[in-house]
Amino acid sequence: MPFPKDFLWGGATAANQIEGGYREGGKGLSTADVMTVGGKGVKRRKTIPLEPDTYYPSHVAIDHYHHYHEDIELFAGMGWNCYRLSISWPRIFPNGDEAQPNPEGLAFYDALIDDVIAHGMQPLVTISHFETPLALQQYGFWENRKLVDFYTRYAGVLFRHFKGRVRLWLTFNEINCMSTQPWVSAGIDSEDEQVRMTAAYHQFLASARAVRLAHAIDPENRVGMMYAGHFAYPNSCDPDDVIGTMDFMHKMMFYCDVQCRGYYPAYKLRELERQGITLPVQPGDDEILRSGTVDFVSYSYYLTHVTGKKTRGILKGLNGLDTGYKNPYIPKSDWGWGIDPQGLRYSLNYLYDRYQLPVMVVENGLGAQDTVEPDGSIHDPYRIDYLRAHIAEMKKAVELDGVPVMGYTAWGPIDLIALSTGQMSKRYGFIYVDLDENGAGTMERRKKDSYYWYKKVIATNGEDLD
Repeated sequence: MPFPKDFLWGGATAANQIEGGYREGGKGLSTADVMTVGGKGVKRRKTIPLEPDTYYPSHVAIDHYHHYHEDIELFAGMGWNCYRLSISWPRIFPNGDEAQPNPEGLAFYDALIDDVIAHGMQPLVTISHFETPLALQQYGFWENRKLVDFYTRYAGVLFRHFKGRVRLWLTFNEINCMSTQPWVSAGIDSEDEQVRMTAAYHQFLASARAVRLAHAIDPENRVGMMYAGHFAYPNSCDPDDVIGTMDFMHKMMFYCDVQCRGYYPAYKLRELERQGITLPVQPGDDEILRSGTVDFVSYSYYLTHVTGKKTRGILKGLNGLDTGYKNPYIPKSDWGWGIDPQGLRYSLNYLYDRYQLPVMVVENGLGAQDTVEPDGSIHDPYRIDYLRAHIAEMKKAVELDGVPVMGYTAWGPIDLIALSTGQMSKRYGFIYVDLDENGAGTMERRKKDSYYWYKKVIATNGEDLD
């Protein structure tokens, strides 16, 4: 059978990568606001306090804060019925610990979400997408259990304020980035695994409490978890490589296990015991985790890894992890990320087999350099080829394998700040934004060839991929 009639088609963004307006409307600073621009092979720096004359991409981004109506009209022009967006926590609670929310922040998202709905799109809202309020540093960020309460208060405000308008939620974006990029994930700047696992535990509690609260406020709410899609193939059939790959996947998948099953898996508990790591468990926590499991699984999919007996420890980086192995059977993007469409089908089956929950692909896309032709057109056949191949494999997962895939929201439907590098030249969008690496440009929006292609895909519910 083809994609179901109610399949969700759309795109996905993050507030810190598109909004800008970093001090407008009473917004406080976030962990994203202190990250500088980087580049290929150049790490982004974080600077506290902010340095004068240093460019911070999130401060203006693509100025969606002032262009949201134009952008939403462009999204709707592709025929979307779903838009995944995030709400900036420090725009609602500037310091993160206030008793009452910032009315200007709520008013901004009122206007934005009402506009999304008016254009026939269902909002899918990420509650925390890589921007913890910077002022929460005074507590030690997510190492401190107090953040569970602060986050729950914040989530509760959103559930109540947007009741009836938003019914699809994600608690944390790519929660397993605690093991790869803890600063962006939780404001954690430490190589100490005890610290990281303490912070992860607190986020699990916060997520579970949010799920319970969402269901209590509106039984029609559906809350999902969001996994940074790390999936690995063994380097060979050498049993040592197979076991090495199992170990790698355990380091990633336990995040999903806790949120989907409501308890820590035995393999993780034994690993923590060997490492001498103690989780900050308090009475009642087990019941919170078990009663706050998610309704569906969502994830980002960009690439697959090759792992084996040489792969050890917690790996650094985002999706471009260096595992010590290469895959000779797949090409790479300009930024060195492997392109593996069949891996998407594999990953969909992997997640559904493991949890028996509906699955949604909430990020998938190609970061590439685009050229504006003299007549203003942007031809991006490489992006179309990438997306066509991935959607075709997703279709196989539905038709051939019976995986209940809820929807597909392409990452970066409009050019935005790349998280990994802070660059604008690493473009993902169907819509071009005139902006360079240093924040200079007109902000003019232009449709690429891929815009019209994706519109056709949606109009045919994934049947016409040519």
